[in-house]
Amino acid sequence: MKKLLLLVAAPALVLVACSRPEPGAKGSRVVLQNKGSDTLVNVAQAWAEAYKEVDPNTAIAVTGGGSGTGISALINGTVDIANASREMKDQEIASAKANGVEPVEFVVGYDALAVFLHPDNPATSLSFEQLAGIYGDGGETVSWSQLGLDVPGCSSGEIVVVSRQNNSGTYAYFQEVVLGGKDFKLGTRDMHGSKDVVDLVENTPCAIGYSGLAYATEHIKKACIGEAGACVEPTVEGAISGEYPIARSLLMYTSGQPTGGTKAYMDWILSDAGQCILLDKGYAPAAKVSCK
Repeated sequence: MKKLLLLVAAPALVLVACSRPEPGAKGSRVVLQNKGSDTLVNVAQAWAEAYKEVDPNTAIAVTGGGSGTGISALINGTVDIANASREMKDQEIASAKANGVEPVEFVVGYDALAVFLHPDNPATSLSFEQLAGIYGDGGETVSWSQLGLDVPGCSSGEIVVVSRQNNSGTYAYFQEVVLGGKDFKLGTRDMHGSKDVVDLVENTPCAIGYSGLAYATEHIKKACIGEAGACVEPTVEGAISGEYPIARSLLMYTSGQPTGGTKAYMDWILSDAGQCILLDKGYAPAAKVSCK
């Protein structure tokens, strides 16, 4: 009888030992999983680092991989927060709900999606029509001379078209807004991350690329977007006002309304403290903030 009682009690002991404490519970050590957008990964890492001082008992594990990767992890229930630089698609929301996940969206900031050129490229502005000719399926612009440009250091004159991988929210947003939903042409050089785009364009006179403004360096040129004489420079101010034509929301998704440590972290991100970190990283805040 004693042996039987021990066998019955053992599973209960295992369950108690493996149960995860409520995030934010007093005295508990919790790790929140945060995955997704490469556009957001730098500021997400900065938030995670700063939050150690706010709540030493909550650690934030941040990884990139693209908006699609983060959203898939949310659907599968393997992250607490998914970062995205695009909205979830209808089929993704349906898949999440079918899996018992109710996605809740938070706008945590805004970003200007910049078009980058090599510093020696004489182009000053690019229109949506010109960009569609360079990037879009069926677009016939394959050389800089077709735009009336002679690019120093680009002996072939061929445009090296730099893009992002198709699981990127940046890719999806550029496709939707600049290409009007049409496919990208074949032959683009698809980079894993925003920094990779900037690095390639910075070192390739023939190249053009796009990514979040926050990844710009002093060694790269940012094109003014729009018709010559009426184009708009990519700036944080332009993203806030909506004047810049390729500005977008930066998003975080949770499964249901966040509670416990996840709610505390999201509240902090949307506070002046969190938003000032975002502003310092080159993004536009979700609301007016007061920064020291």
